[in-house]
Amino acid sequence: MKFLDQAKVFIRSGDGGAGSISFRREKFIEFGGPDGGDGGRGGDVFVECVDGLNTLIDYRYQQHFKARPGTHGMGKNRAGGKGEDVLLKVPKGTQIFDEDGETLIADLTEIGQKIRLAKGGNGGFGNAYFATSTNRAPRRANPGLEGEERWIWLRLKLIADAGLVGLPNAGKSTFLASVTSAKPKIADYPFTTLHPGLGVVRIDEREFVLADIPGLIEGAHEGLGLGDRFLGHVERCRVLLHLVDATCEHAGKAYKVVRAELDAYGNGLEEKTEIVALSKIDAVTPEVLKEQKARLKRAAKKEPMLLSAATGQGVPEALRAIFTIANEKTAEEVAAAKPPEAWHP
Repeated sequence: MKFLDQAKVFIRSGDGGAGSISFRREKFIEFGGPDGGDGGRGGDVFVECVDGLNTLIDYRYQQHFKARPGTHGMGKNRAGGKGEDVLLKVPKGTQIFDEDGETLIADLTEIGQKIRLAKGGNGGFGNAYFATSTNRAPRRANPGLEGEERWIWLRLKLIADAGLVGLPNAGKSTFLASVTSAKPKIADYPFTTLHPGLGVVRIDEREFVLADIPGLIEGAHEGLGLGDRFLGHVERCRVLLHLVDATCEHAGKAYKVVRAELDAYGNGLEEKTEIVALSKIDAVTPEVLKEQKARLKRAAKKEPMLLSAATGQGVPEALRAIFTIANEKTAEEVAAAKPPEAWHP
């Protein structure tokens, strides 16, 4: 199934049904009177976060969603029925923006969240509604109100505890495949990964979700390579694992390229906790490894971890470090979990 993380759709709620102009004509009813019913309300447009979806591919082939209009009122005081609603089902982590692409309407991060995007128009009043003591035979009824219509953007941001970043061919997909059951494409050429991937890591009888995104190159924030459009999928991560290829020309420069792109992207990525690791250490000599480690340490200003996804060296230590940081509670979460103090005079 093709991965799609952005879609533009048109939604329209149903129009309200018109009220009816009708009068009683039964035999033996001496004076009759108005009996026109009210129109039914138009259908609403809802969006719901459901389980079992991980892409917006359904909205590539259908972009227009229109709720049914309300039924018109009828004689004998019969009110019209409500129009059928429309439900858009989206995966967890979907954000909904207005047509301008910047105004956030909803952020669906929990399964079962349901939000009304467009309200159906109210039905019009029938002539029975307008009967008064001085106007016993009104010949007026209201038309139903029009529904709402708008274009919206659906944007999916995967929800993961940790994310993998780095240059193309830094070993991110190999790392993901070695620690999870995910089956990403792995090859010896850059940009093998074209779409983000998720995997569940199990370590010491505990588990967390790890996200892999396509590699970044210098100038990604200007649209070079695959650009930085997939960085949104690691915005929700607690920690980033920055992999630097030990076989590259200069580990320090490679690290700075990716850091510059993260800083240019913003949205909080530049402030996230980062674990720096030198990958593919099994593919270089001890002398080259020592030199690359020193370069990376100077650039990152921290001691880098050494790992090899192919041999498993250093992988458990990296996973434990990720799990520890990913499960640290923030000050806001601690304050929210703290029970309120008992009142006393």
